[in-house]
Formats: sequence, structure tokens, C-alpha cells
Amino acid sequence: MAVTRLALTDFRSYPTATIEAAPGLVVLTGENGAGKTNVLEALSLLAPGRGLRQATLGEMARGGGPGGFAVAARLALPAGAVEIGTGTLATAPERRQVRINGAASSGGALGEWLSLLWLTPAMDRLFGEGASGRRRFLDRLVLALEPGHGVHAARYEAAMRARNKLLAEPEGADAAWLAALEAGMAEHGAALAGARGRTVTALATRSAAQPAGPFARAGLSLDGWQPAAEAAPALAAELRGGRGRDAAAGRALAGPHRTDLRVTHLDKAQPADRCSTGEQKALLLGLVLAHADLVAEGVGRRPVLLLDEVAAHLDPHRRAALFDRLAAAGGQVWMTGTEPGLFAGIGAGATRLAVRNGVVSAA
Repeated sequence: MAVTRLALTDFRSYPTATIEAAPGLVVLTGENGAGKTNVLEALSLLAPGRGLRQATLGEMARGGGPGGFAVAARLALPAGAVEIGTGTLATAPERRQVRINGAASSGGALGEWLSLLWLTPAMDRLFGEGASGRRRFLDRLVLALEPGHGVHAARYEAAMRARNKLLAEPEGADAAWLAALEAGMAEHGAALAGARGRTVTALATRSAAQPAGPFARAGLSLDGWQPAAEAAPALAAELRGGRGRDAAAGRALAGPHRTDLRVTHLDKAQPADRCSTGEQKALLLGLVLAHADLVAEGVGRRPVLLLDEVAAHLDPHRRAALFDRLAAAGGQVWMTGTEPGLFAGIGAGATRLAVRNGVVSAA
């Protein structure tokens, strides 16, 4: 799968831009602030979720523009070309619209057409910060293998928010409505937990089997709340029994939103959060590369990778190894960097683009 054409309208720093790219490696270079990451963010919106910056829709519309924005792409898939797009209208700047081959669709349906994984400099802090960022990272990995995961996540969150609000009512919550919300949380929460568990198991096995090399092998496990054998009924009972506790806390204290992803540097037998910054970067790269292989085998199509400033913090040995591995694996990879020299080791077949003052042109 590959994005062969990307069109932006009033998105971030771009009044308008059209980018043509071939399958394989795509390199965007330019000074800091030129708009390279904005291109990757636009691509990330072609999958379910809020994109690689987790920004609001209003923040993505170009400052000084009409208020809405559009991102459209042509995908090259084995079955033929597909046109997908997303954006907002000026009259409804926080309401996202999605179209697939011209027909209105839902954000969750995007995952059926395009799998995306990304690494950004902000994710270098993933192992040392709170569990919510690691859950989002894990859910992105799961989504590439099981596109329906996003629907379960959205419905679980909606039911949980409604339950929290109901428990906070001073006159007391309606028991029947609470039970219905808890049943929804249990159904979708069990699906969430099951998909996460399958992905962690498969990725841990894949990562451990990798030969020793420039990218650290990662061990993975789930920590915190874990589902019981009969996940849905057990979670419903746990929520029902914890109403008083949850009302006092102002939030649900049981469920997959209380699960954390734990990562270990296998070759050093050391938790990721105790590793050096360089080792953590190598762990993340190793995980993403192993997962891309896993998706290619399990789904039959390699995900598109978005690697923001990935070469800047790698030594020449790891940089060369990364480019060799990406080229050998196949699939499309979009990379950004400030200097063309960082990508000197990439072959002549790459699409090379220069970004200057919000304009993208052939390099």
C-alpha cells in the first residue's frame, strides 16, 4: 500500500499543496519550521484518531484561512486505486468529515483502507511519561492489525464518560441506565483488552526472535488492570460493585483504561524507562520495524511508516542499518530531516522533496 498523491487545502501552513510520491522511501528535507511535520500530520489523519500531534481539528485549520481544511489522498492498493479524504467545514470547524471514493463515511472506516504507524521526536519520552501515551501507542499498533479496534475504543470511552457523569449526579444515578452503560463498557472493554493482549503477545514473540543488531530487542507485557477469564461479565460485575468507589473518585477505577504497556530492553534485562535516550530511541525503532513486519504477514499489506526527524539522532552505523532495513522490507516510508546529507545513504529510487516556506517541490 502507498499514498501516491496527497493534496492539502488550508491545512496548517499550507494554503494549498499537492505532493506526488512513488511507493518506497519518501524523503522531505527543509529547515526547522518549514512545514515538514505538517505533511506527516496530514498523512496521519488518513487513519482513525486525532493524528500524530493529538491536536484538535480547529488547530489544524490554517491561521488566517476560511476556518476549515481538507486532506485528500490517492492510495495504491493491490485491488486498485482508492480516493480517501478528511477535513472540516468552516461552518463546523470541530466536526470531522470523511469521504472514501467520494462517499461520506466514518473515521473508523479509514483503518480498513490504510494502516499507518509513526514515530515523532515527542515520542522519545514515551517510556518515562504517563501510561496514557503508552496506551495510545499500543492502540495504534493494534489498529494496524485489527481495524475494528478503533470502534471499540470510541464506544468504550463514550460509555465510560456517560457513566462518570451519571455517578456524579447529586440526586443519585438511575440504576437501569447505569447497568446499560456498564454493559456497554464491559462489551467494548473486553474487546479492547483482548485485542491488546493478542498484539502484545505476537509483537513480543516477534521482537524476541529478532537477531541481535543495531536496534534493541524489546520485551513487552501488560501491567495494571487485567481482564478475568470471562472478561465481559467479570468487568460488568466489577463496575457494578465499584459504583460507590468510582463516584467518590470521580472516575472508573477498573477497566482497560487502567492498563499500561511495559517495555524491557531484552539484551540488557532493563526496563525501558531506565535506559538511555539513545537506547529508548533504538527500542522504539525496533518495535515499529518488527510491528511493520508483523502487519505485513498478518494482514497482507505493509503499513505506511511516518518517521519524523528519525535520522537526526542516530549514529552513522544505525542510520545506514535503518535505511538498508527499510529498503529491504519494502512498503512506503515517509521521512523528514533538516539536511539532505542525513539521507545520503538512500538509493536513487527514493522520492526526494524539499520543503521551503510552506511549498513542497522536487529536491
